[in-house]
Amino acid sequence: MKRACVFLGVLCVAWIVPAAIGQEILPLDKIQSQAELDSTMKALDAALFDSYNKCDLQKFKSFFVDNVEFYHDQGGLTLGKEALTDSVKKNICGQTTRELVSMQVFYMKGYGALETGVHRFHHPGHEEMGVGEGRFIHLWQYKDGAWKITRVISYDHHPASK
Repeated sequence: MKRACVFLGVLCVAWIVPAAIGQEILPLDKIQSQAELDSTMKALDAALFDSYNKCDLQKFKSFFVDNVEFYHDQGGLTLGKEALTDSVKKNICGQTTRELVSMQVFYMKGYGALETGVHRFHHPGHEEMGVGEGRFIHLWQYKDGAWKITRVISYDHHPASK
């Protein structure tokens, strides 16, 4: 019995510790490998879209510089984090959730990182609307001890394949 408890304990630590370490958000100057950059961006993406999906607008707003530029193939240009946050409040909150499908991350020397990927949008309670899919580009800047998005390009929106 004692061996089983020890084994389960080791097994739990083997699963939990890497997951916790994998979600660490590192400052740009501490990132030493593509794996660390990928892990940092994955954690930032998860935190950003957790706030988006839960409509935590204060937290959502904190991920953007004041003068963010958001380009959307269907909605056009939105300038500034206040306008972007207001748009999310009016058009997203309680209506849409986002799911990450894939991402790639590229180091931007002396600036931060470029995150590209594919994501899906669900409409809880309105399944008749179907699932949408699109591509995105986020330009992340590391400045004054914080990662913030300076530019967003959201494009190629279409119904998701089943």
